[in-house]
Amino acid sequence: MNDWVVPAILLLMLLCGLVRRVQVYDVFLEGARAGLRTAWDVLPCLTAMLAAVALLTASGAMEALLSGLAPALQRLGVPEGALPVLLIRPFSGSATMAMLENTLAIYGPDSPEGRTASVMMGSSETIFYTVSLYLAAAGVRRARHAIPAALLAWLAGGLASAWLCRWL
Repeated sequence: MNDWVVPAILLLMLLCGLVRRVQVYDVFLEGARAGLRTAWDVLPCLTAMLAAVALLTASGAMEALLSGLAPALQRLGVPEGALPVLLIRPFSGSATMAMLENTLAIYGPDSPEGRTASVMMGSSETIFYTVSLYLAAAGVRRARHAIPAALLAWLAGGLASAWLCRWL
C-alpha cells in the first residue's frame, strides 16, 4: 500500500507546478545546484568532525574519558552498562548504536541498563555532527554558545533518562 505514496506526492508536485505555470524542470535544476553548493560548503566541517571522532576512538581517549567519568555518573544514577551509550552519543551515531547493541547483548533489553541505554539513544543527538553540519550549512563560523548549550542539554537528557527509567 505504501509503494504508491512517494510517486503520488511527486506527481502531485508536478501537477501543481504545471497548474501554476512553473518551469518545473528549471526549478528542480536550480534546487539541485543549491543542494550541491550546500554539500560542498559542509564537506570540510564534516570531514574534520569524522576525523576527530576516529582519532578519539583510535587513541584510547574515549576509553580514558569513560573510565574517568564512570564513578561520578554512577553516583548520579546512571547504570554502568549505559555509560558507553551516554558518553559516545555526542560524537558518533553508529558507534553509539554498536554500544547499545553491546549493552543489550550483555544486560538484556529489559534490564535497567538496557532500558536506560535505549532511552538515552532515543532522547539525544550526535551533537558534534549536527552542530558542524547545520552551522556550516548556515555559514556560521563561530559556534560560541551552541556547543556548550548542546552539551548541557545532552547531560540533562542523559541524567533524566537514567532517573526516569529508574523511577518508572
